[in-house]
Amino acid sequence: MAADITLLFRASVKTVKTRNKALGVSLPETDVLKKSRPRGEFSGKARDVINNIGKLKDFLLEHRKDYINACSHVSKYSRMTDSERDQIDQDAQTFMRACSEAIQQLRTEACKETISTQVKEHRLAVLDFIGDYLKRVCKLYSEQRAIRVKRMVDKKRLSRLEPKQVHKMKTSSSAEIITLPDPKGTPGLWDDGRGEDELSPEEIQMFEQENQRLVSEMNTLCDEVRQIEGKVVEISRLQEIFTEKVLQQETEIDNIHQLVVGATENIKEGNEDIREAIKNNAGFRVWILFFLVMCSFSLLFLDWYDG
Repeated sequence: MAADITLLFRASVKTVKTRNKALGVSLPETDVLKKSRPRGEFSGKARDVINNIGKLKDFLLEHRKDYINACSHVSKYSRMTDSERDQIDQDAQTFMRACSEAIQQLRTEACKETISTQVKEHRLAVLDFIGDYLKRVCKLYSEQRAIRVKRMVDKKRLSRLEPKQVHKMKTSSSAEIITLPDPKGTPGLWDDGRGEDELSPEEIQMFEQENQRLVSEMNTLCDEVRQIEGKVVEISRLQEIFTEKVLQQETEIDNIHQLVVGATENIKEGNEDIREAIKNNAGFRVWILFFLVMCSFSLLFLDWYDG
């Protein structure tokens, strides 16, 4: 079992300090812990992208209530107009597109740099994490936009139904006024004017037909609204899928780019090898030609010498 010698160590350090102070020896002050090495350019850019995505997420959550509130124009507590919501849509889409391009640029730079395999894998994993974070924020924005569109459709449907309902209420109230008797009136006068106040069978049939027409129109309008709601939800789902596919295609395009770059480098190396082989073959042919010429001169010299 290890013994605790902390007190002995402190006493030794104190003794050394006292002796150095008495002898006038001054030691340079050094930090026990080394300073952290400076972060590279990749870490700073990745941190900036994460901070920007976080700011977008916080902004969407902060203005979520005002953004999805379709009846904000009638509320005295409203702080956002439809033009501001449209501006938020435009800015959010531009911001998400810029973040996606920044991630793609960082991925390209990480693949091009000459670094170790472990560092490259680490950077690619960080970029995958940032891409997933951006996908979640895009999904949050798509959900908010779908809710806003759905509530706008509901508001338009109510605005279209309101005049018809008012007209129907007026018609029914007028019919009730016509059919109700006046209990305070004179019986003789009431008996004389009953034929004028009561509705004829043709008028009753006309009111029934009008009522049936209004009911059929309302049912048709409700069916159209339900179809529009289903289409809006489907559009929101397709937009989310489209965003995910775009981000996936960026990764695939980057992989294809890396393969093309690698193939180009291999082709360059193959061309250099071919040129080197051509040079070697040319030199070899020159040496053979030189050897044959020298042999010919040697034979001629020997023939002359023997003659």
